Parts: sequence; C-alpha cells; structure tokens
Amino acid sequence: MATQNPGNFSSHPSLQTSRPTQARIKIHIPKNLHEEPVISRLVSHYGVTVNISAALLGANLRDDGWFELELRGKAEQIQSALMYLNELDLEIWSKSSPQEDGW
Repeated sequence: MATQNPGNFSSHPSLQTSRPTQARIKIHIPKNLHEEPVISRLVSHYGVTVNISAALLGANLRDDGWFELELRGKAEQIQSALMYLNELDLEIWSKSSPQEDGW
C-alpha cells in the first residue's frame, strides 16, 4: 500500500538537514495492527513528538483506523519514523509542504 503521495520522503527538501521540522500525514492502520503500538513507537524509537489532530478508530476493533498526525522533530528523526511506517506497509498521505514545515 505504501505512500499515496508520489514524492519520496527522503527527497523532501525540509528532510535533508538536521534542523527541526514537522510533517503532517494521514495514516491508515489496518485492524490486524490495532494491537501494535504503532504511534507510541514513533515517540519511543524515533524521538518524534506526535500530535494526533484527528482519529477514527472503532471501539470494537472491527474496523480499520485512520489517524491525522503532526510529527515534529529533527528532519532525520522524521525521515526514520516515516520509513518505519512505510515498512509496516501502511497507507500514508503526506499533507505537508516545505514552506509550512520548517521551523
């Protein structure tokens, strides 16, 4: 499933330095990953600050979940976090532009 935005995250201009930046993404988490700490790993393993701006996840765990996230951190941390999400084969939509995301 991978990234729906045709741009490669590693070539994103704001992700080529170690300066603080942010990325806004929307991710689809299938029901088979509901028991996995996907979002908390972004914080604990990659040092990214995560703001959940919107979420849709059924309480009965029967349906897939959608999350709109704002990731903040150094560019290489965000790049690593996005690569992790890609490795999980999640659908990812980038909502960012370089002008918005630099601090």
